[in-house]
Amino acid sequence: MSDIEIPESHPRYQSLLTRHRIEDGVEKGITSKQGLIAQGRGEAFDYLLGEQTIPSADAAERAAAAHLLLADHPVISVNGNVAALCPAEIGDLAEAVGADVEVNLFNRTEERMQAIADHLHEHGIEQVKGLTADGRIPGLDHERAKVDADGIGSADVVVVPLEDGDRAEALGEMDKTEIVVDLNPMSRSAQVATVPIVDNIMRAVPNITAHARELRDASREELEAIVAEFDADEALEAAEQAIRSGEGGE
Repeated sequence: MSDIEIPESHPRYQSLLTRHRIEDGVEKGITSKQGLIAQGRGEAFDYLLGEQTIPSADAAERAAAAHLLLADHPVISVNGNVAALCPAEIGDLAEAVGADVEVNLFNRTEERMQAIADHLHEHGIEQVKGLTADGRIPGLDHERAKVDADGIGSADVVVVPLEDGDRAEALGEMDKTEIVVDLNPMSRSAQVATVPIVDNIMRAVPNITAHARELRDASREELEAIVAEFDADEALEAAEQAIRSGEGGE
């Protein structure tokens, strides 16, 4: 089903849109079947959050924008679900902060890597890294260890939306600043992130972009103050409380 077949008046429009984009991604060879499970898990947490960006998530998105604007070499990591859900939005964020875009997959094949790269190209992202894979993340013995040496390998700030925990930990051990988008505040990825964003990827990426554009003319001192004021533990606690109390939902 295409996007236009879902009426925007439907009360579950965004949820249905997300599901169908993931389904389309599987059909196109972009998203793995395991990605369907991951999407369902995230949707359950989003429902508990009221399918909205809570204040602590917005603060995290603003801090993420500040980190990206301060970075010497920011990189946005893209997996199959991200490519299926928000490819154009990833391109907008990359343009706003001057970031590279790199494909990184657990279930990696050359065909799938190329399909995702082509899909990103179709949505306006001219340069896509990840296919060279001439670098490695130490401590990982699976396909996510493969990175471009001039991409994630040399990045100082990495956006890792819809991340898996072991790579998140490994990147942290490389002293990289990690911005993680994860709807589960108790996940290993969120727990090790420099900036954990507990929000739906389809809201989080445009929100970071909007903050980056707003902060584009801010001084380095202003950006550093935003970074210093953000407390990851407080953000995770606020998100967990919102989920447990039902304050995020109706």
